[in-house]
Amino acid sequence: MADVLSQKQIDELLNSFSANGSKVFEEIGENTDKKAKVYDFKMPKKFTKEKLKIIDSIYENYSRLLSSYLTGLMRVYCKVDVLQIEEQKYYEYNNALPDYVLMAIVNLDIDDEDIMDTSMIFQMSNPISFTMMDRLMGGYGTYSDVSRDFTEIEIGLMKGIISKMVELQGEAWSSHLEINPKMSRLETNARVFQSIGPDDIIILIMLEVEIKNIKNTISVCIPALNLEAMMGKFADRYAMRKRFDPAKEEERREEILRGIKETPLKIDAILAETQVDLYDILTLQVNDIIPLNVSIDKNVNVKIGDNIWFDGKLGTYNNKKAIKIDNIYKN
Repeated sequence: MADVLSQKQIDELLNSFSANGSKVFEEIGENTDKKAKVYDFKMPKKFTKEKLKIIDSIYENYSRLLSSYLTGLMRVYCKVDVLQIEEQKYYEYNNALPDYVLMAIVNLDIDDEDIMDTSMIFQMSNPISFTMMDRLMGGYGTYSDVSRDFTEIEIGLMKGIISKMVELQGEAWSSHLEINPKMSRLETNARVFQSIGPDDIIILIMLEVEIKNIKNTISVCIPALNLEAMMGKFADRYAMRKRFDPAKEEERREEILRGIKETPLKIDAILAETQVDLYDILTLQVNDIIPLNVSIDKNVNVKIGDNIWFDGKLGTYNNKKAIKIDNIYKN
């Protein structure tokens, strides 16, 4: 039978805990590096870290394209980086936007029956918009904090620029999926667009744009339902590529060879190589003889580029110098 603690032992145990227990728990709390992360079980995440990395790589490529385009357009160095990619509800994104903003509604125009009509939102922050307009209208590209609607001239100027920025996404996506993004309309009121439900899940890509001393964001908002279908399509395509088919591989090889058969190549026949002093070169006369380091019956090397591919006998054919191939070297 287990020992039973006496009342005195119980009192000593409680006194010991009251003296040292809280300190022990404080030390445990201070030493731990783990932090609790809030997780909403009512709205589980739809995209894994691997899928978000794919989106990140696509928009890293887009950032480089956009940086080049803006630099050429503004005649000043512009830097674009992917700031963050996150999954959230549409109303959270929309509520964070100011009342007056340039928001392009984009149709991705994906030529695939399995993917429904897909729209995205391309939104440019006001500091970036007004900086670009000031620069393009002859100013220095400065920005003053203003809260007003855009004029017809400003909208007309930015419509063509944003349309081109939207189309560049097609090139960034081309290695994964063929899309033809086109701007369907440009809104200046963030509350007008109602095609995405408030509780719908979206993927928000935030791009940080730096023009001179102005730094702010461009956001791309894609509904999660549409993005899942898009990513599922090119994931299936990559899976099919991994299945090796010998017949198709041979057909592909023959097609490549057919394409390069007519390619012109420079072929050099090396009779011999030797070294001669510069003095001997300067004093050469007609009928002088230069001895070579090879025998007369040795084969001539035939080089393509920097590599020896063949050797053979030197001769004539139809009154022209020719070489008869004796050996083929595997490079």
